[in-house]
Amino acid sequence: MPNSTNESQHVSLQNTLSGRATALTVSPYHVITQHSIDNIPENMQIAYVGMGCFWGVERLFWQQEGIYTTSVGYSGGTTPNPNYEEVCTGLTGHAEVVRIVFDPAKITYTQLLALFWENHDPAQGMRQHGDIGTQYRSALYTISPQQNEQALVSRDQFQQAMAQNGDKRTITTEIREAGPFYFAEDYHQQYLYKNPEGYCGLGGIGICFPPTHKN
Repeated sequence: MPNSTNESQHVSLQNTLSGRATALTVSPYHVITQHSIDNIPENMQIAYVGMGCFWGVERLFWQQEGIYTTSVGYSGGTTPNPNYEEVCTGLTGHAEVVRIVFDPAKITYTQLLALFWENHDPAQGMRQHGDIGTQYRSALYTISPQQNEQALVSRDQFQQAMAQNGDKRTITTEIREAGPFYFAEDYHQQYLYKNPEGYCGLGGIGICFPPTHKN
């Protein structure tokens, strides 16, 4: 296995691992909802969030009303079809990400964003609490111009809330158009359901997302 890259910097293209053409094999169904993780009904929408270790993040979202299914994987990098060990070297460029399939009639993207901001530290750069490395960076990968605009507005709202609560740090969340999403290994999927006493690195900074008001 190649040596890890600098944990605080993105890998350069010439040092990126080559990956593989074949995707990892995972169970096609969510163990809790029993819904397909890949066949998505037309009335559902998708959101991608990176909040550090994806085990606890996935559990946070599968517990919400209006969630059709969730899955964990790798996104935001260059290496095709990476495995966990490769992502952990920092040489794929990927973040650990949760893909959320949700019913917008029951839970909105703005509500998902509120959960995102309140349940991790978005101002830590290439880490999340004790988990250090580029794969643990805060990220929102958007699938439409509308999602991108909502993500940017929510970032500015939470930045203001941080400042008002005495936290002068700058949010480092990566917000950009979603690229390929690669499913993580099957043992990572719904990990904390399969391993109830497993590690959960979630932890916010004690600041609430500002309420939104409809005219």
